Order: sequence, then C-alpha cells, then structure tokens
Amino acid sequence: MRDKQDDDVKEESCNQDGCISRTKGITPIHVLTVIGQVEGHSEAGSSVKTTKYEHVIPQLISVEEDPEIKGLLMILNTVGGDVEAGLAISELVRGMTKPTASLVLGGGHSIGIPLAVSADRSFIVPTATMTVHPVRHSGTVLGVNRTMDYLEAIQDRITGFVTENSNISQEKFTDLMMDTGNLIMDVGTVLDGRQAVETGLIDEIGYLKDALEYLYIQSEKTK
Repeated sequence: MRDKQDDDVKEESCNQDGCISRTKGITPIHVLTVIGQVEGHSEAGSSVKTTKYEHVIPQLISVEEDPEIKGLLMILNTVGGDVEAGLAISELVRGMTKPTASLVLGGGHSIGIPLAVSADRSFIVPTATMTVHPVRHSGTVLGVNRTMDYLEAIQDRITGFVTENSNISQEKFTDLMMDTGNLIMDVGTVLDGRQAVETGLIDEIGYLKDALEYLYIQSEKTK
C-alpha cells in the first residue's frame, strides 16, 4: 500500500518540475513539459529556464511502471540543448509500452526534434517552429580530424533517430540541415507547423484536444 505522504511529496516534486503526475480525467495521463534548454551534465546559468534530464528520466520510468497511468503527453517548447541528454530522453520515450504523444508549442528546435518524433504520434500547432541544423559544440574544440569525425558521428546518431521515427527521408532531413539560404550567418532551416508536417517530420497539425484524444483512443485499445 502506497504511503499518502510519499504521493504528496511526488506530486509536489512534479509540480516544481513542470509536470502533472496524473491527470484527473477518466483516462489518467502523465503530462511532461520540456521547456527552455535541455540540460545535461553541465548546469546552465541561473537565468536560463531548463529541463533537467535527471528529473525527466525517473518520471518516465515511473510512468512506465505505474499501472494507474495510461499514457504520456509530452509538451515541447524548447530551444534545444545537450545532445546526449536529449537523445537519452528520446530513447526512453520511444521504448515505452504505454501510448505516447508529443505536442510542439512555440518551438521544438535542435535536439527538440528527436524528442518530438520519439512519441508514437507527434502533433504541432500551426504557429510553432522547428529549427533543423547541424550539431554544434560549445567550449574548446581541437581542430583535428578526430574531432570532426566525432561531431559527424553524433550527427549521424541524431539523423538516424529522426528518420527512423518520422516520415522524413534522410536525404530531405540532411538537405534541410545543410541549407545555406534560410538562416542568417548559419546553416539550417526553420520550419513552421505546416511545413514540419509537409516534410514528414511531424505527423500532423493538432492541438491539445487532438493529442489527448489520440491517447484516450490508444489507451482503450491497450486495455
């Protein structure tokens, strides 16, 4: 029998982390928000809003193990962030047995793209944007061939994950990533909601009601 005090502590922690441990509807859904910068092994500045992967990973495991939770809704409004942390979260979401849906609001940039496509069904509102660009590295970089090989290997992991979990081809994704005529003083492409769907990156234009309806239907099928 679960201790009510433990449940209260868990709920308080989730509220601080920007999640809802279990919605109050007929079909309980766990809501996870990924906002600001996805933070990995290095802490971001105190003025930067972050989503910490050490908070998210235990949540996902708890969702998978809790028989009362019937699905996961991931709300995305992120500028991107740590590649390793983002891919770790994405792989956990992809490997869940419960129905999952993602909804991009505002922005789902950079490593936010693998996060968005990791769900069983991805939605995006028309006004949201997603930036596709090559992997970047902050800090000191050695200008040697091995460094370039390492960065290329990271990029291959991201590209492979995105193309395996969406309807966009590797060729199209690479073209968007290496476009020189879209971003000022940078390479890459900014897609709005409809363009993200047209390219096959996101499954469909949708809103909160659409993502929830999908989870309700899928949870009924898995009973």
